[in-house]
Amino acid sequence: MVLRSLLRAACLGAALLGAACQAVAADFPAPKQGTWVVRDFRFHTGEVLPELKLHYQTVGDPGGEPVLVLHGTTGSSASMLTPAFGGELYGPGQPLDATKYFIILPDAIGTGGSSKPSDGLRMKFPRYNYDDMVDAQYRLLREHLRVPHLRLVIGNSMGGMQTWMWAQKYPGMMDVAVPMASLPTPMSGRNWTLRRLLTESIRRDPAWNNGNYTTQPPGFQLASIFFATATNGGNHSYMKAGPTREKADDALEARLKAFKGDANDHLLQWESSADYNPSVGLEKITATLLAINSADDERNPVELGILERELKRVKNGRGYVIPASEQTLGHGTTGNARFWKQELEGVLRTAPRIASPQ
Repeated sequence: MVLRSLLRAACLGAALLGAACQAVAADFPAPKQGTWVVRDFRFHTGEVLPELKLHYQTVGDPGGEPVLVLHGTTGSSASMLTPAFGGELYGPGQPLDATKYFIILPDAIGTGGSSKPSDGLRMKFPRYNYDDMVDAQYRLLREHLRVPHLRLVIGNSMGGMQTWMWAQKYPGMMDVAVPMASLPTPMSGRNWTLRRLLTESIRRDPAWNNGNYTTQPPGFQLASIFFATATNGGNHSYMKAGPTREKADDALEARLKAFKGDANDHLLQWESSADYNPSVGLEKITATLLAINSADDERNPVELGILERELKRVKNGRGYVIPASEQTLGHGTTGNARFWKQELEGVLRTAPRIASPQ
């Protein structure tokens, strides 16, 4: 059984004379579900969870070359199986062809089918951070799936930030690291300010009741949509969706109606980024690293020059910035692999393989 999807996409580049075309997202094997329970998982705070459930999906044969794919905040492995992402990467002849690669897609701690506050612990759930998430992913690979080495670690947004961490925490574990929609710098600036406003909006909502609510606090929905609007999507797409006030109102109402999630889950997911800071260990990275960002990324502004500056500290690192256009989607651009899959294909073709860790 295969996943069959059709992705309509605008062709890129002036060489195409502005003509529109269809991009077909290729078939790839149906993902297989898996769950591993870690006993007595110790978090960075010293808190211990007797049973930490780690859910994951895999695409391709386990005999293929392993690849780790990491998702963004409030998402799950399912977000990396969409036509726009997996449909552009995992099919026959594509950069991560599932007949050649074994693609591993974990749900991070606190998300998807992995252990999270809404399972029952609510705000008694341990306060996890990105270090805990990465350590759990590493243990899933080494202890459960018995993967000694990865050809590639690739992640988007939160997954991109965790890819920076993977490359320095476990430098011999992968040949190639591709962090996307992220920067190797402490969580700061507008990115952190808006995250803090989002989490404070939840905590200060009386209906939240210290996490002991019976229905989702209304401020959670509004704050989440406000945050997403301010930090994702790109100017062109918002203007297309709302060229008049009436159409903008319709688009907003549709987003509010479609929004789903749990306030406690989202609160800890956003707060988990507070101490993110991979800048201290960039010289430790030995993998070939390709950092991919978009020129109109609202959370990681290119005009700050951070990526260009910090990449100089990575021995085998380079960056690729997707030019802003009427097709790009701000921070969401990298969730569409058509914008960068040729860059990925090139680095996989040329990057040397390094020895597996002992």
